Amino acid sequence: MSFPPPRADAAREPFPARLFLWLQSLRPARTRINARERWRIVMGAFLGILLAGGLSHLAVDTALASLPWLVAPMGASAVLVFGVPSSPLAQPWSVVGGNTLSALVGIACARWLGPPELAAAVAVGVAVGLMLALRCLHPPGGASALMMVLGGITNPWFALFPVLVNSVLLACAGMAWNNATRRPYPHAQRPAPTDTGKPAQVRDAEADLDAVLARYNQVLDVSRDDLQALLEQVKWQAYQRKLAGVRCADVMSRDLVTVTHRTPLEDAWALLRERRIKALPVVDADFRIVGIVTLADFMRAAGIKGYEGMDARLRTLLGAIGPTGKPPVVGQIMTRQVRVAGRQRYLVDLVPLFGGSGHHHIPITGDDGRLVGIITQSDMVAALFEPPTSPQESTP
Repeated sequence: MSFPPPRADAAREPFPARLFLWLQSLRPARTRINARERWRIVMGAFLGILLAGGLSHLAVDTALASLPWLVAPMGASAVLVFGVPSSPLAQPWSVVGGNTLSALVGIACARWLGPPELAAAVAVGVAVGLMLALRCLHPPGGASALMMVLGGITNPWFALFPVLVNSVLLACAGMAWNNATRRPYPHAQRPAPTDTGKPAQVRDAEADLDAVLARYNQVLDVSRDDLQALLEQVKWQAYQRKLAGVRCADVMSRDLVTVTHRTPLEDAWALLRERRIKALPVVDADFRIVGIVTLADFMRAAGIKGYEGMDARLRTLLGAIGPTGKPPVVGQIMTRQVRVAGRQRYLVDLVPLFGGSGHHHIPITGDDGRLVGIITQSDMVAALFEPPTSPQESTP
């Protein structure tokens, strides 16, 4: 499957250049599988035809001696069943229904239509239409219909044996071999989504994919669900690659708002509210990190466990006077054990801290140990989901 980019200047290219581009389009695409997968496909096709042909031949020798025991379209079916077991064209119903129904169409055309040229064309056309209508489109089905006409086969039982029997045996062999080699077959599709509680971003992405597929309007050899899963994996791979080269200095917030351990709690609380932030690094005279005070520290110090009485408890905490006759300071409630990271540390190293250890703010230090920035969960999300620059935006 490919979506060739439109070229507005293609018509203005000289004829030799256009001819060269057209010839390039005939070049076969590279098969991106390793040697192990190649051997898996080869052995699967071998065993599938061996099983379908062997058992069918045995039946001919015992009860159906007047009929052939294997039909040629099974070779093409084997390529699909074992080579692309996830394709909608290779599923058991496609194999069995596509081959058998197409054979019946070919037999009917061979019996009732006179000229073989007309019978062959009608057989293939009607077979394709029938397979599309019954959701069993299978390329070898066209060969089954054509074989009936060219062979002059008018006995409808031929569609049952060998075509139906061959197809069922081949599909069974595909189920056994593909699943034994960790290739799910049949390749089950996810049910239609009924959950409306999905995030808007996920729903929008699915709607965009459906819109593109509707505009593309062609039969694909990959299902919609598999295509969506592939796109999600590509997106995640891109995120991993993007994070792999990003350092803390690239995304940290440099506009720091700090306090000392002697800063009154009332002043620290005012800073949190004024700047609409949730944490304040606590530094010493050399601007080295000695702690951090967060909203959670205020809640804990005030004994707040719910919304009830929150304002009153905070006012009590901020207006309290200690034994020395002075208001409480940051050093009395701050968290002293602080996880910090160097400015040259890779951002990907911080993901476990944000994801599993409950950290929401990580101070960043320079080579001399002084505080130079802070990374929050919002900074991490922005680094992950920042949209790429469009070509129009990058053009001066």
